[in-house]
Amino acid sequence: MTTASPTTSPRACRSCCSSRARRRRTDAMGQVPLSGEQYVLEGFGYRAEVAAVGATLRTLSAGGRELVAGFSADRLRPAMRGALLVPWPNRTADGAYTFAGETHRLPVDEPETRTATHGLLAWSPFTPGEPVEHGLELRGTLAPRPGYPWRLGVTVTFTLAEDGLRQEVEVENQSDRTAPVGIGGHPYLVAGPSSDSSLDGWTLELDAAEALVPSPDRMLPERTVHVDDAPELDFRAPRTVGDTVLNHCFTGLRPAADGTVSARLRDPRGGGTQITWDARCAFVQLYSADHPVDGVRRSALAIEPMTCQPDALNSGVGLLAVDPWQAVGAGWRIGAL
Repeated sequence: MTTASPTTSPRACRSCCSSRARRRRTDAMGQVPLSGEQYVLEGFGYRAEVAAVGATLRTLSAGGRELVAGFSADRLRPAMRGALLVPWPNRTADGAYTFAGETHRLPVDEPETRTATHGLLAWSPFTPGEPVEHGLELRGTLAPRPGYPWRLGVTVTFTLAEDGLRQEVEVENQSDRTAPVGIGGHPYLVAGPSSDSSLDGWTLELDAAEALVPSPDRMLPERTVHVDDAPELDFRAPRTVGDTVLNHCFTGLRPAADGTVSARLRDPRGGGTQITWDARCAFVQLYSADHPVDGVRRSALAIEPMTCQPDALNSGVGLLAVDPWQAVGAGWRIGAL
């Protein structure tokens, strides 16, 4: 059986059928954790914890084995772990872009690269929506603001099944004019117990023919290479990551017979984690977590399905133009290998 219950609510403590889900996530003063109200999903051998701030996938495990690098409930999300990236993923150069003949300026929140990063929704509160069998629906709103004067309604649905946790995102333009939209996720996958440089010994498989090489100072796409000409970026056949530094967007994705693309991360014994998505995400960012969190680096691999490439608000590559009261979506599934 799958349960999804807010674990900071006294009502959840009375009504939830799982003892773990009944656990209240409050401190001694009864305050809500920094990552917001918590929801627990359990079933099919999986357990996920979702935080209300940003509809964040905070933890995910299978049979007690961690599949993603998570973080504690009463902590500000480190390194965008599990974040939802809307209305753009990755970076926007100088926080400036032009859409439909109008120039907009976003806050530059990564001063070292002079970019606006990872959208505007990651720190917004979400609340429960309609009941979902074996899952949870959360809803949030991105209010119009300087730099992005459109209102978006966002619905995020988490569903457990035998093949893992599915995350489906729907973005509705609730404005009276067409809105630019990009969607992405930011899970950090692990293939086994993670520690400093554990990624170096794991094997990665991703059938992608091209990679966008970022500029070293701004981490924006500088040129596109075919992986035949950049063997360090070729993971079409499973290959140990080694000391390869990754902060690249990959495209030219080759789907399986069912139309989906998968990235697989395995430990030396063959176990690990897989993330799968469909044609709505024609791009995927890989980041080898070289900037340390809690003094530990390269302990996970961020695998980020995206509907558009980095800096799409400027290039337009993959950017979705959503008409008033129309919706677009994307989704991905994370499961154990």
